[in-house]
Amino acid sequence: MPVVNPEKLVGLQRSSEAVRNDHGKTSLTDALIATNGIISPKLAGKIRYLDSRPDEQLRGITMESSAISLLFSMLRRTSPEAIPEQKEYLINLIDSPGHIDFSSEVSTASRLCDGAVVLVDAVEGVCSQTVTVLRQVWTEHLKPLLVINKMDRLITELKMGPGEAYTHLSKLIEQVNAVVGSFFQGERMEEDLKWRERVDERVAAASAKEQERAEKRTSKSTNRALPDDEENEMTSSTTGEFEEKDDQDIYFAPENNNVIFSSAVDGWALTVRQFAAIYEKKLGIKRASLEQVLWGDFYLDPKTKRVLAQKHLKGRPLKPMFVQLVLEPIWAVYEATTGGGRGKGHGIDGRSSDATMLDKITKSLSITIPPHVLRSRDSRAILITLFAAWLPLSTAILVSVIEHLPSPLIAQSNRLPAMVDASPGAAHVDPVVRDAMVNFKASKGDPVVAYVSKMVAIPESELPQNKRRGGGLSAEEAREMGRKKRAEIARAQALSNGERSDLTDVTQALQSSSIGEEDGDASFAEEKQDADPEHLIGFARLYSGTLSVGDAVYVLPPKFSPANPHAHPQPQKVTVTALYLLMGRGLEPLTSVPAGVVFGVAGLEGHILKSGTLCSQLSGSVNLASVSMASKPIVRVALEPVNPSDLGKLITGLKLLEQSDPCAEYEMLESGEHVVLTAGELHLERCLKDLRERFARCEIQAGEPIVPYRESIVSASEMAAPKQKDLPRGTVVGNTTSKQITLRMRVRPLPTVVTELLVRNVEAIKRLYSERRAEEEGAKLNTTEPQDGEIDNEIDEAQAVGNSLLSLGDLRKDLEEAFRGVKAEKDIWADVADKIIAFGPRRVGPNLLIDATGADICQRFLRDSHKIDGADTTDHDSAQPSADVLKPGDFADKISYAFQLATAQGPLCNEPIQGIAVFLEEVSLNIPTEEETPAREKLGRLTGEVIKTVRTTIHQGFLDWSPRLLLAMYSCEIQASTEVLGRVYGVITRRRGRILSESLKEGTPFFTILSVLPVAESFGFSDEIRKRTSGAASPQLVFCGFEMLDEDPFWVPFTEEDLEDLGELADKENVAKRYMDGVRKRKGLFVRGRKLVENAEKQKTLKR
Repeated sequence: MPVVNPEKLVGLQRSSEAVRNDHGKTSLTDALIATNGIISPKLAGKIRYLDSRPDEQLRGITMESSAISLLFSMLRRTSPEAIPEQKEYLINLIDSPGHIDFSSEVSTASRLCDGAVVLVDAVEGVCSQTVTVLRQVWTEHLKPLLVINKMDRLITELKMGPGEAYTHLSKLIEQVNAVVGSFFQGERMEEDLKWRERVDERVAAASAKEQERAEKRTSKSTNRALPDDEENEMTSSTTGEFEEKDDQDIYFAPENNNVIFSSAVDGWALTVRQFAAIYEKKLGIKRASLEQVLWGDFYLDPKTKRVLAQKHLKGRPLKPMFVQLVLEPIWAVYEATTGGGRGKGHGIDGRSSDATMLDKITKSLSITIPPHVLRSRDSRAILITLFAAWLPLSTAILVSVIEHLPSPLIAQSNRLPAMVDASPGAAHVDPVVRDAMVNFKASKGDPVVAYVSKMVAIPESELPQNKRRGGGLSAEEAREMGRKKRAEIARAQALSNGERSDLTDVTQALQSSSIGEEDGDASFAEEKQDADPEHLIGFARLYSGTLSVGDAVYVLPPKFSPANPHAHPQPQKVTVTALYLLMGRGLEPLTSVPAGVVFGVAGLEGHILKSGTLCSQLSGSVNLASVSMASKPIVRVALEPVNPSDLGKLITGLKLLEQSDPCAEYEMLESGEHVVLTAGELHLERCLKDLRERFARCEIQAGEPIVPYRESIVSASEMAAPKQKDLPRGTVVGNTTSKQITLRMRVRPLPTVVTELLVRNVEAIKRLYSERRAEEEGAKLNTTEPQDGEIDNEIDEAQAVGNSLLSLGDLRKDLEEAFRGVKAEKDIWADVADKIIAFGPRRVGPNLLIDATGADICQRFLRDSHKIDGADTTDHDSAQPSADVLKPGDFADKISYAFQLATAQGPLCNEPIQGIAVFLEEVSLNIPTEEETPAREKLGRLTGEVIKTVRTTIHQGFLDWSPRLLLAMYSCEIQASTEVLGRVYGVITRRRGRILSESLKEGTPFFTILSVLPVAESFGFSDEIRKRTSGAASPQLVFCGFEMLDEDPFWVPFTEEDLEDLGELADKENVAKRYMDGVRKRKGLFVRGRKLVENAEKQKTLKR
C-alpha cells in the first residue's frame, strides 16, 4: 500500500464536499488505516493501531477516543452515461470506546462528527452500550451507518446455516430499529403535547377576544356582526392540524445501503449495493431494482430468472435472494478453507473435495491466490487472502461512508439550527455567526466558531516540533556520540595539564570518564523523565471561518451566555500557538485549518477545564459546550502520596487529569482529603495509572472507594415509642440557647410518588429557582442593573438542558396530583403544594420545607410571579428589619438555610437526606422589651442560634421514625451461556444483587441476565465474574439511581420471639449498620458499639 503524504491530507481539507467526519471501532479501523499505508494489511485487525496506550493493548479494549485522517480515492460517475472520474476524499475518523465506563468519550466525540458508524455484534446483538450510543447519535442528529460485525461467529461458533443466519440477522436489525423507533416515538409525543398546549392557548386567546368584542357590541348597542374574514381567520388560527413527521428515513434497512455485514477479524465486508453490481449482468436486472429485492422476502425463479414476491411462490421451497446470492457463497468460502461449521483443522489439507471447491470458487470470481499462500498449512491465511481480493473490508466501509454520510456542508445545514437553538441564550446569538455556521462559510473574514470537546495530554517529546525528522537516535548512534564526547573531554584535560597528549593520558581520561557511565545514564534518564512534562492539546472541530496559528480567539466557558457576555467567569482572549492534524499516535503541524475539519489546537492550557467554545467575537457568540454526558462519575476515591513531600506533585497531577479526562472530577473535601471521581472501577484504574506514570509521576496510595448513600425515613410496623409522648411522632419543640426563640417542627416521610417526581425534575426546580432569584433581584427598590450576573447564566444553563422542563404551573399541578394520589392521611397532604417554602438540599433536592404556621411567615416557592412586588419582598427581607421589633418573618431565610444544612448531612452518617417533609408549625419570640439593643444587632446575635436549633430539631424529628439507608445501585447486564449460568447467579447473589429478568436470545445459546447490584459491592465484581466463568461472561454496569435497603441500622432484638431466635447479641448481621458504621468510621465520626480490643488476654510483663 502506498504511504499517503500528510500534505495531501492538508490539501483535501479545503474541499468541504470531499470531507467526512465519523467515528467507528478499533479492529475495523485497522483495515481502513492499512489503505493509507500506515500499517501492513496483514496486521489489520491485530495491531489495533489507534489503541496507543499499553493498558489498551493489554486489555484489548479502547479507553480513549483517537482521531486519524484518511485519504480514499474512488471512481465516480457524474451521470449513468458519463465516464468514471477519479475523486479523492478526506475522512476524519474518530475511534471511540465501547466500554460503558468510557461512554463520556462517545459523548464528547459525537459533537465533532457528522455521521456515526455504529457496530453491533452479530451474536450478542443489542446491549446496553448499543442503546447508549444510538441515543447519543439521535440526540446529536448524526446520520448513522449500521455495521453488523463478527459475522464469522455465526458460522464458526453458532454453526448456523445461511437460512438460519438470515433469520437471525433480520431479527437483529429489527431490534436496532425498535430502539431508534422508541426515540422517535418519544420525541413525537413530546411535540404532540406542545402542539396541543399551543392550540389550547390559541383557543383561549380567541375566546377572550370574542368575549371582548361581544362586550363592546353590547356597550354600543349595535348588532353589527363580525366580518367573515375575521371569523375565518380566528377559526383557522385555532384549528391547525398537527404535522406528522415521516419516520421512513430513520430506520436501518440493507436495501437503503445503510447496513453493512462484516467480519473485521477475517477482513471482509459487504453491502447489498456491492452484490447488486455483481449480479446485474448475470441476472439481466437493473442495479437499482436489484438493490431493492436482494434483502427481504423476495425469491429468484431459477427457470425464468424473475424475482418473485412471497405471495407468488405457490408452495415452492425457494430460498430468499439474500440467502441464495449473498450468504451461500460466503458460507461456501468458509467451507472450502476452514471447514466452516465443522471447526478448524478440517480445511483443505488432504481433502481433494475442498481443494476442488476452492478452485471452483476462485475461477468463478476470477481471483488468483498466490502459490505460497495455497501451500500454507494455515487455512485462515487462504481465507483472508481470498476475502481481501473479493470483498475487502475497507472498500465496503469507505464507499458506504462517502455515499451515505453527509459532507460538512450538508450536515451543518441540517444539524446546526437545532444545536444553536438549544444553546444558552440562543435568542441573543448574532445572526452573522449563526449564518456562517449553518451555511458553512469558511473564508478568512467569516466569524470563527470551534467547539473543543476535550483536552488531550501529550508528552512534550511527542510534539512535532520536538521530534527529530529522521526519528530518534539508535543505540549505536547514541554510543558513538558518547565516545566522541568523552574523547573531547579527555583532550581538553590533557591540554590543561601541560599539553601532554600522549596515548596513555588519553586512555586514562577515557577510562575515568567511562567509570560512571551507568550512573550518568541513569541520572540522565531521570532528568529526561522529569523534563518531559505533559502539554494539553484541544480536541476540536471548526464550524465556520478559517483558524490560523497566531490568531486571537475568545474561550467561552460552559456557562457562558450571549445575553450577558461579560458575566463572571468572563471569557478570556487567547492566542493560538499551534495547530495539528490528528494522526492517531502522532501529530502533524498545520499553519491554518478550514471549516469542517477535526484538528488539535494548542495554547488553551489553563483556559479550558474540560470543554469549551472558541469564537472570534464576544458579543453575539454562541456557546456549544452543552453536551449531555451519558455517564456521571459515581465512584470516589481518596488519594495521598506515599511520600508526603510529593503532595504538590499529586495536586498538580489531579488538576491535569481533570482537564484531560472528560468524565473524571477532582475535589478537595473539608477534611483535607484529595478525592477523584470516576465513572467506574475500570475508569478508576486508568486514572490511577495515568497519575502514577504521566501526570503526578510519584507513588500514590489509594484509599477505599467512597460510595454515596442517601438517608431517609419510613413508617415501620415496629418502631420505638415517640421520644415526646405528648406530641405526635416526628414533632420536636426546639429552644435556642438564649431561650428567646422557640420553634415547633414536625418531620414526616414524604410519599414515594412525590419523592420520585422531585428526583425526576431536579433541572426544572433548578431553573425555577434561578428565575425566582432573578425576579426578586429585579423587584428590589431602585435597582437599575442586575446585581448578580450569575443569575442569567443559571437560567440559560438550565434552559439549555432541554425545552421539556416543567414550568412553575406544571410543577405545582404535578405535585398537587401526586399528593391527591396519596391514599393515607389525605388531610395532611391536601394543600401542601401551596405551602412549600423550599426544596433541599442545595435548593433542588427531594425534600420539602412546608409552612404550616398559618401566619405566612415564609415566602412560598410555588407562588405566581405576579405576586412578587416590592412590598411582598420587603416583608420577608430579614437583612433589613422594618422596625425595631423583630418578627418571626425576619428569621425565614435563616430557617430555610438551616433546612438546607440539615438535609445535606443527615444524622445517620452525614450523607444527604431524601424523601422527608419538614412542617414548620410554630415560631414564637420571647425577646425582652427592656433591652435597648437595635433590631439589627439582635438579629445578628440570634442568627447562629436559630440555624443550630433548626438543624438539631430536624435531625431529632428524623430519628423519631424508622431510619433507612438508600444504596447507590448499578444496573447490570450479563450475557452468558447455559454452562456458566449458575456461576453467574452465585456471584450476583453473594454480592447482594437481585435478578430482574432472564431471557434467551433466540437462535443462540446465550442468556441475557438483567440485575441490580449495590455500587458498594461492585468492586472486583467484573474480575470475579470472568474468573468464575473462565472469561465466558462479562458484565456491563450502569448507574441507575438509589434504592432503599429495608433494614433499620439501629434495630436490636427486643421481642421475646426475636430474643429467642437471635439471642441478645443478634447473631444476624445488620447490613445497614455495617454500611453506616463504615461511612462514619471513614468520616471520623463516633461509631457506637465499636470495640477497639476484642478477646484481650493478659500480657506478660518484665516485673512478673
